[in-house]
Amino acid sequence: MKIGLEIHVQLPTRSKLFCGCSTGGDAPNSMVCPVCLGFPGSRPFLNRRALEMGVLITKFLNCKITDRIWFSRKTYFYPDLPKNFQITQYESALGFDGHFMVGEKRIGIWRVHLEEDPGRVKRVGRAGEEVSLIDYNRSGVPLVEIVTAPDLSSPAEARDFLTDLIIELRRLIGVSGEEQTMRVDANISIGEDRVEIKNITGLKNVEKGLKSEVTRQTKLLAVGKRIVRETRHYDESRGVTLPGREKEQEADYGYIGEPDLGTYRIGPLAESMVVPETPLVRAQRMQKEHGISAQAARQIVLTDWELADLFESLSRRVGGDTAMSWTMGPISSGWKVLKANTDGSWKKVTDIVEAVSEGSMSDSEGRLRIAALSGGHEIEGINNGPSTDLDGLIVRLVDQHPEVVKDFKKGNEKAANFLIGQVMKETRGQFASKVIAEKMKRELGKRV
Repeated sequence: MKIGLEIHVQLPTRSKLFCGCSTGGDAPNSMVCPVCLGFPGSRPFLNRRALEMGVLITKFLNCKITDRIWFSRKTYFYPDLPKNFQITQYESALGFDGHFMVGEKRIGIWRVHLEEDPGRVKRVGRAGEEVSLIDYNRSGVPLVEIVTAPDLSSPAEARDFLTDLIIELRRLIGVSGEEQTMRVDANISIGEDRVEIKNITGLKNVEKGLKSEVTRQTKLLAVGKRIVRETRHYDESRGVTLPGREKEQEADYGYIGEPDLGTYRIGPLAESMVVPETPLVRAQRMQKEHGISAQAARQIVLTDWELADLFESLSRRVGGDTAMSWTMGPISSGWKVLKANTDGSWKKVTDIVEAVSEGSMSDSEGRLRIAALSGGHEIEGINNGPSTDLDGLIVRLVDQHPEVVKDFKKGNEKAANFLIGQVMKETRGQFASKVIAEKMKRELGKRV
């Protein structure tokens, strides 16, 4: 089984790709102009911010950047395409031959290019009496198309790929991750000929649509029938793919260069860009640097970016395991309040965890203090340090129990546990058990 994806990502720009119309219109056909409606004599101009986002995505996907690019007209006739052609990139693209990792598997990226979105057709009315309405607000919205190699080997893997890609793009360029911002054309072949499932929205639907097509193609091949190369659509309500039209070849689109747009050198722009650290890249680094599991690193990064900042700060002071335990425990439970505070609560939290780790504060007191900070206030009546004379208490208890000293002299170190328990009971959690145990064994050692 081979699966390749063509992913259309809507870029979060304020204006469209080739005109100044807003991308945020709500009322149908409220954000349109002669350019995005294809009126005769109108001329497009390139949105620089969309180009920058596209180049950044291309560089992030480890592609070879094309130094000089241009645009082409892709001709086909459909009501949502007012010009009867789509401005896209054909001979040139932003980049080629990249890759994206899903776990330990390398998924090839054939090409990344910019293009404009067509409008949206909405069918209303009863079956058989439907009327098609067209909203051109989406016409001209900038898209980046990411074309993968057929390296995906199952519908579940395709879903994992898209899940991870959305996570990264959300941080990289601010893609919302909502279903309408990403549409997928999925190409799948069980035998020799491939079928394209067109315009799937939603990660679950990508997986379900591919599973349905696997079942259909497997049954056809089992009875000796040929798989027809065609475009199909996934019907969510019925859970099956339905035939659309026979799949066009690239030559059928009659590509020609877009005469109203020139050529653009993007090599220097790409060289000047620094790709920021994205969530899954950060998780891999945290796993190596702080000695935590891959699952734990992914969990903390995807919970909150600033929470991961706090974890890394803690880890450098108390170690990865201790930092993870506190971060995903008491700290994360009250994180919304801690994150909203601007009074230095973060610093107080790290000081508390470090004090517990060093043994100068008990675990229970540390949790109590963090819970109080999460409530937006300090704990009343708790001093900076425990008030009990721990050393004096230990000496008194050892004097009162000579039988423990006798057992300890015989090499039975577990005899100290009784006195350690007595100290913890009397101090009511003021001191960490580690500190009590060390002091108790030190005092008993003096008596040997």
